[in-house]
Amino acid sequence: MAHSDDRLSPAMRPRTAARVAAVQAVFQIEQGNDTADSVIIQFVQHRLGTTLAGETFDDGFIPEADVTLFTRLTRQAEAGTEHVYELLAEVLPPTWPVKRLDPVLRSLFAVAITEMEEKGAPPVNVIINEYLDVAHGFFSGDEPKLVNGVLDAVAKRRAATTQDTASHEEPQVTAELSEDGPADHALTEAAAETDHSHDGQA
Repeated sequence: MAHSDDRLSPAMRPRTAARVAAVQAVFQIEQGNDTADSVIIQFVQHRLGTTLAGETFDDGFIPEADVTLFTRLTRQAEAGTEHVYELLAEVLPPTWPVKRLDPVLRSLFAVAITEMEEKGAPPVNVIINEYLDVAHGFFSGDEPKLVNGVLDAVAKRRAATTQDTASHEEPQVTAELSEDGPADHALTEAAAETDHSHDGQA
């Protein structure tokens, strides 16, 4: 399903609006040749925090966004793109390479995983729920299901890695990451449904 800003609510919370803006900014960076800082300046000067009548999401504006959070997430997501892609490659089905993802989905994952890895970040379940809301704003198809499955799998991998490092034990292969594990199966189904909704786009 094609993405659209039409489902985004101008009444959303400032931090949620900042996450939406960061996804849009990272998308713009990926699609063009602009630097993170130049895109951030464009957003801050022309699209964020407006309270003027009639300036809404439909016009490309993001009212009342938390500019500090937006700036931090955009810079860190852009700088950590390759790291995020490596994590995504580990949890996505083999038949679903990262570059095959819708570019808005890639941008969403970049921002979400960046925030997930921040020191002092909100609880993982809060972050996942926030980006599910963001995904529902951009997509009306099965993409939010894929977002939920991927972010949950990344969170479990990170938790397992942290636990292994702390205990100095050899890494263990957990059920949800095995070839026939339930999480992998769910991701495969979600990816397949998303693939069908895109009518075979590469």
